[in-house]
Amino acid sequence: MHSIAVEQQRGHVLLIAGEAAVRRRTVQVAPSANLAALGVVPVPALLNSGIPSDTTYLDGARDPNTVLMRLRTAAATPGPLLVYLSGRLTVDRRARRLHLCLAGTTAASVRYTGLPWEWLGAELRDRPAGLTTVLLDLAADKAAWPLLQEYGTLPASPSAEVYGVVVPPGFPGGGNGVSGYTRHWIEQLRSSPARPDNLRVHALAVGAAALPPGTLVLPTAHELAARPAGEPPHGTARGPAPEAAYGVARGGVPGPGWEGDADPGGREHVREHVREHVRGRVPDSADEPVRERPGEASGADGAAPDPRPHIHALATSGRHGEAAALAQVWEEHVLRTHGHDSPEAVHWAEIRADLARMAGDFHLATRLWTGVGRTRLARQSPDAPEVKGAAAGALYCWTQLKDRGAAAETGPELIRLLRALPSLDPRHLELARQRLGLLSQTPIGR
Repeated sequence: MHSIAVEQQRGHVLLIAGEAAVRRRTVQVAPSANLAALGVVPVPALLNSGIPSDTTYLDGARDPNTVLMRLRTAAATPGPLLVYLSGRLTVDRRARRLHLCLAGTTAASVRYTGLPWEWLGAELRDRPAGLTTVLLDLAADKAAWPLLQEYGTLPASPSAEVYGVVVPPGFPGGGNGVSGYTRHWIEQLRSSPARPDNLRVHALAVGAAALPPGTLVLPTAHELAARPAGEPPHGTARGPAPEAAYGVARGGVPGPGWEGDADPGGREHVREHVREHVRGRVPDSADEPVRERPGEASGADGAAPDPRPHIHALATSGRHGEAAALAQVWEEHVLRTHGHDSPEAVHWAEIRADLARMAGDFHLATRLWTGVGRTRLARQSPDAPEVKGAAAGALYCWTQLKDRGAAAETGPELIRLLRALPSLDPRHLELARQRLGLLSQTPIGR
């Protein structure tokens, strides 16, 4: 009975990033950056509840039915629910229906590739009052803005407490960083000794965000006035609130490593390379706040807090799925911001490779480390420690593969990488050749 009661209290955070809002090649709202920044905030701070919770990240989705299924799953959670949406609002001009643009949505395809706004209200409609919060950071395009002015608000489920902003078309925009409203929402969670209720966080974020003139702020003054006197906001705590959302300073314990494994000829290169990049104190538990160095607060320049210590803490506490999902969100943001061939993108591929190793997914880890090795080899010397370290990591993970088919699939590409490194211990290449020969039952040419 006790386990059933705990399961009934489970909460959920659903973070959805639609398509970026762009005006004259300038990004107005960068949903991927917003999602990545929120993903670093401990779930108890987001939900204002200490009960066990799940988190779902949707960034880059192209199929509205995929988003609908995730929304339906989240709506079925019996505990508190936070749904966050960021991106561009547009209108299906034929039916005059609002849609959240997903990746690849165009004016011609919005009926088939956008998320109809009424789906949100329909899925949340039957949830008990007081358990649902919808947080919005949106930009309306020229087609959607007249309809929003006609409505005077953004319709949503009456069972949900809705907070957020919809900025009008035509303002210059904030670039690829975290947008002001979301950034200041996070700042309020970081700076408050005790977690404020959602209405107060929202009000402070709106006041600090320097919103463009004409921005639609939700709830509107009329909706606030219509709230019954004494009614607490739906976001009021329903469990122990976290002691603090973030701290002030952090030390210098290294990040992901290879502890506990025998070193197959050079994996220490990978360990030191990852340590070089992953700075900051790793929290003792996955729910412990991620702490920033003085001067690194995200409010200073719009940059998000460093997510890597939090991701590593999730992985070391056994929450591999959450760690991998958050790392993938950050990698997608980096790819869009810096490009596929950037050093930042290579670094996040290394992080995902190490997370896959920690989770025991040696197939994925082998593919990722091999890809990192190829990418680095294209711009670095074969003798570079980072190149050799990636090759050593790929070789180690490949030797741990028990699935013969997966090992046979990834082996040839690994061997091509090893052949390109003349300073690598030749015994490693010979080992890989012999194993692949046994797997394929045919001799492997030298």
